[in-house]
Amino acid sequence: MLCRILAMLFSFIASSAVAYTPPEGRDDGWPVADAAALGWNTALLDALDIKLADPSHAGITSVLVAQHGRIVLEVYANGGSRERLNDLRSATKTVTALLVGAAIDRGKIASDQARVYAYFRDKVRQRGLDPRKAAMTLQDLLSMSGAWECDDDNAYSSGNEERMYVSENWTQFALNLPLRGYAPWTRRPKDSPYGRTFSYCTAGSFLLGAVVERASGLPLARFAHDALEQPLGITQVQWNQSSEGVGSGGGGTRYRTRDIAKFGELLRGRGRWKDQQIVSAEWTETMLTPRAVPREHTEYGYQIWRFRFALRGQDEWIWAMSGNGGNYVFIAPQFALVAVVTSTAYNQRESHPRSQALFREHVLAALPASGD
Repeated sequence: MLCRILAMLFSFIASSAVAYTPPEGRDDGWPVADAAALGWNTALLDALDIKLADPSHAGITSVLVAQHGRIVLEVYANGGSRERLNDLRSATKTVTALLVGAAIDRGKIASDQARVYAYFRDKVRQRGLDPRKAAMTLQDLLSMSGAWECDDDNAYSSGNEERMYVSENWTQFALNLPLRGYAPWTRRPKDSPYGRTFSYCTAGSFLLGAVVERASGLPLARFAHDALEQPLGITQVQWNQSSEGVGSGGGGTRYRTRDIAKFGELLRGRGRWKDQQIVSAEWTETMLTPRAVPREHTEYGYQIWRFRFALRGQDEWIWAMSGNGGNYVFIAPQFALVAVVTSTAYNQRESHPRSQALFREHVLAALPASGD
């Protein structure tokens, strides 16, 4: 009896779902377009409303899709709204990588080959510093392939992010991390794809933000405002700080959904937003270059993931900003596509597969048959 009632309820929700309507134009720099007129399968877009009404998707708060720089879909659910500041969690890391590039563009940082420890002479004695630490570069941190024993996926790791969060000084915590070893069953860098052994390390991402602060002479939030947010027309944002007051470049920044999409569009557009070059094309291309292989069918650039999705009988590589809870910004330059999924399903095992499935089944599958 209960199953019949639930089925009837779901059928009612499905039958009463609002048919696709083009997004509303707003004064935020985003043009909008009618997906139906562009050849999208709007039945699959309509089905998103039904999917998000199901209790299994209660954590998904927004889905936004843009193609060729125009928003074609904008859906809010489960407490989400246009004005909600969404906690990006680790998707912030990609923003931090953009800030590193902005600092390089401005001559504040020489290049991604700059030595990490050279920025912290007041905290670590350079004389006697282990050569492997002295040789660590920003590229090592950007690609999650540094020499530290730091693995957020291993609760026993010395560098696990949860240990950093309860420490008095996050900067010192990162700098003092021990060097990693290699068990017989693990690959050394020379035997790994791209010559790098991947290890997900939020402490390294945090230290990237600390380097930007020291190189620019500005708090990370202020540099982000000047270099990225103001040029992108982003006016509402929340940055966090560490125990010692350093901007938290490793995670937790909050933005509105339409503003989150602007970072994806910036990467898709080779550093341009509208008619303004905000970050150099060279840097965005560098960010979107595979550097390491975390696992099968997955690659990693500079603080950004690259996933393989099946589409119409072939595999497509899609770049993605990714954060705890299933927060994503998918970037597919080959389709001129950017898609945002925001979610509050933090620390839930199914959150990432669920958001990826939404993107695969209701965005990629709905693309015009020509792909553009």
